[in-house]
Amino acid sequence: MCNFKNNYHLPVILIVLIIMGLYSCTNDTLKIAAQPTLSDYSVGEKWIWKYKGVTTEGEVRSEGEDTREVVIADGVLGMTMGNDTIPITDIVKPEESETPRYDWPLEVGKKWKYEKNWTSQDGTTGKQSQDVEVLSFKEETVEAGTFMAYTIQYKGVITNSRGYNAKTDEVWLYAPAIKNFIKLIQTQDDFLYEEELKLYSN
Repeated sequence: MCNFKNNYHLPVILIVLIIMGLYSCTNDTLKIAAQPTLSDYSVGEKWIWKYKGVTTEGEVRSEGEDTREVVIADGVLGMTMGNDTIPITDIVKPEESETPRYDWPLEVGKKWKYEKNWTSQDGTTGKQSQDVEVLSFKEETVEAGTFMAYTIQYKGVITNSRGYNAKTDEVWLYAPAIKNFIKLIQTQDDFLYEEELKLYSN
């Protein structure tokens, strides 16, 4: 009788393990990520990125660190960005645009158009227009650790009122678990900009 139970349980255990493995693979590959909500953030969460921008001739045009942290400001949950604190409600507010930065929910294979018009402090106006595609969802390792992340590619052009016109190719690695990107590689003609998460704490 004991031998029968052992012989019976072994195939069952193997089947369960196989199903769990298949579910895990399917879940990692086909996962759909919704836009973060206010309740997903907590006071004290912090992200620190290192960044560097270099021309093809080796000239370093920008280098440093960028820090963001979730805080309480005037009784409201907010996120510090440089000298500013942005309410989290503004960050999670659905973008009312037919050409958004992120077209939620995210899933592998999704495509859309991203367009943005902007005006700089000196009055220069510009436009960014890119075709976007979510290429994959898999483990990615950066200095801050290993995360499941979407690889999102943006390809197009950026122009401004001063006659600037450049092709752009950007790859963003977005990790749903930490509600942020963990790496960015951006190429604009002869300029390469990279940003990588070096620390995340909660």
